Amino acid sequence: MPLKDSATRTDAWLTARRGIWVLVAVGIAIVALLAVRMTQAVSIRKSVTNQVPIPTVSVTQVGISKVPTTIEVIGTISARYDMPIGAEGDAGRISAIYVEAGDHVKKGQVLARLNVTVLQPQVNNLQAALEQSRAEAELADAEYKRALAVGTAGALSVEETERRKSSAVTAAAKVKVAAAMLAEAEARLDRAEVRAPADGVILTRNVEVGQIASAGGEALFRLSENGDVELRGQVAEQDLPLLRVGQDVAVRLTGTPRVYPGKVRLLGAVIDPQSRLGTVRVSLASDPDLRPGAFARAEVTVSNAARTVLPQTAVLTDEKGSYVLVVGADHRLERRSVQVAGILGGGVSIAGGTVKTNDKVVSSAAAFLQEGEVVNPVLQDGGAS
Repeated sequence: MPLKDSATRTDAWLTARRGIWVLVAVGIAIVALLAVRMTQAVSIRKSVTNQVPIPTVSVTQVGISKVPTTIEVIGTISARYDMPIGAEGDAGRISAIYVEAGDHVKKGQVLARLNVTVLQPQVNNLQAALEQSRAEAELADAEYKRALAVGTAGALSVEETERRKSSAVTAAAKVKVAAAMLAEAEARLDRAEVRAPADGVILTRNVEVGQIASAGGEALFRLSENGDVELRGQVAEQDLPLLRVGQDVAVRLTGTPRVYPGKVRLLGAVIDPQSRLGTVRVSLASDPDLRPGAFARAEVTVSNAARTVLPQTAVLTDEKGSYVLVVGADHRLERRSVQVAGILGGGVSIAGGTVKTNDKVVSSAAAFLQEGEVVNPVLQDGGAS
């Protein structure tokens, strides 16, 4: 019985050993097969790679160009000297208006007239009073002179002579009082006429016949002295130090391509603490199209900076920022970050970045290429110089 159990155990051990060797043999076969397949795949990949042609791309050689630096001014056209005109004298009803908005007027020209039905009779009355005072003064002066003539002969007493002298002096004083009162009334009558204080153009008319006008009330007219206009605009805080009085300015109105030349006339002394903007005034030549209140944009060229200019198609943008693809020494593409300063007629102005002079930048189809890809660069004519 023990011998039989021992033989059984021996047979089981031999059977298990043979199974292990079979598994080892199968594993070795599988590993060999995988190695053969991987070798074949690498060979196929190399064959396919050798068959794909290297793409040809147009490149631009980086250079430096003179780029004008401009400052934009946004504002409105305004009268250089906007003069409000109102009634100066007593309140009264407007009886006549002689001008309209847009009319050219001369200094002293009557613009409107107030009702003078009360003032005119007062002037007439004072004129008559002045004539009466003058007649009385002449009579008193003549009597005083006769008293002086006969006084030496003893015909009149000294007291009578002094009385006539006093009467003459009093009559002369009454003449002055009457003349002053008449002058006051005539001035009030004259102020019933609203006159232009200077040569210019009527901007607005805010009065109608029958309206009551009074001193200190709303302006009846607004006058642009000599018709001079200017642009009153605002610029960014960091741009204001670059502006100087006398700089040339190109002004454009909305909806028209015409350029109106001007010059910086005045720079603001303060910066608005809320908007962080400063004010600038640009003088303009008189023109019928430059109407006060019109919206306008202006550009001031402050310098010509040396900057890199690239074609617009060469600059790409993604979540990391703006960049270009540069062809390296081994014809592999490299990504270089750039900072765009502005868009010009000849391309994009680059203010900074990792692009260097004489680098070859892919100028077209860069969006279809990848960093590290091998390309065949062809220098494009008319690159940046």
